[in-house]
Amino acid sequence: MSKIKKAILPVAGFGTRFLPATKSIPKEMMPIVDTPLVEYAVREAITAGVTEIIFITSPTKKAIEAHFSANTGLEELLINSNKSQFLPKVFPKEFENITFQYVMQYTQSGLGHAVLQAKDSIEDDEFFLILLADDLILNSPNVCQQLVNAHNQTGGSILALNEVSDEETKKYGVISFKDIADPGSRFLQLESIVEKPQSNPPSNVAVTGRYLLNGNIFNYLENIKEGAQGELQLTDAINLSMQNENFYGIQYEGIKFDCGSKEGFIKANLHVAREQKIVYE
Repeated sequence: MSKIKKAILPVAGFGTRFLPATKSIPKEMMPIVDTPLVEYAVREAITAGVTEIIFITSPTKKAIEAHFSANTGLEELLINSNKSQFLPKVFPKEFENITFQYVMQYTQSGLGHAVLQAKDSIEDDEFFLILLADDLILNSPNVCQQLVNAHNQTGGSILALNEVSDEETKKYGVISFKDIADPGSRFLQLESIVEKPQSNPPSNVAVTGRYLLNGNIFNYLENIKEGAQGELQLTDAINLSMQNENFYGIQYEGIKFDCGSKEGFIKANLHVAREQKIVYE
């Protein structure tokens, strides 16, 4: 299988649930202890073999671009202040050979609209990753590595899945599936997907914020109509694509925190702080 080289990170949202902080600070730059949330997603992609990160961003989020750029002035200050031990935090070695690309999204009209902005950066038959930074998922191997491994076994597009309660299905893209593709594995062969079903969900298995898709998805994104919440939904394009391509889901292994909510953000900070022995039970 060809190597997965590119990852799309949609980061143009307003972050209204975290106002007033997000009036001046991008939500994705809010830290989990001392590391911005978006850096966790970038590191996850890089660990899975990605060499090009495509941010779908907005003109108000220059802080993200600044964070992933070298800062020679700060580096010199640290060296001259005998604080060289902090240099790896300013610009980690893992970032040195990574291409960071910034595509502007001037209006926000759903995840499908955000992903569509990257069309010119992805080849028609190229597989790529999408990461939603709000979903912080901790595990080794990480979720992107799990998706890449699943793709190498199946050759198809892969969605990260988890089970949710019946009450939560209305908040997610919910899937229906055929027989298990490989008995004894965690793979599901997917049949359809419905975005935020308000009644009669096809299952209680939902898509989380990690996708491995083929570049053909852009053909479907260009032809879908406004869906749930009056927005262009990535799940609608995936649903159309499923009619012509093999799609699989994998129930990922890892601890997930919904950092798009205040509760999940606080829980993530507490968990990482305990792991780093900054706070204790």
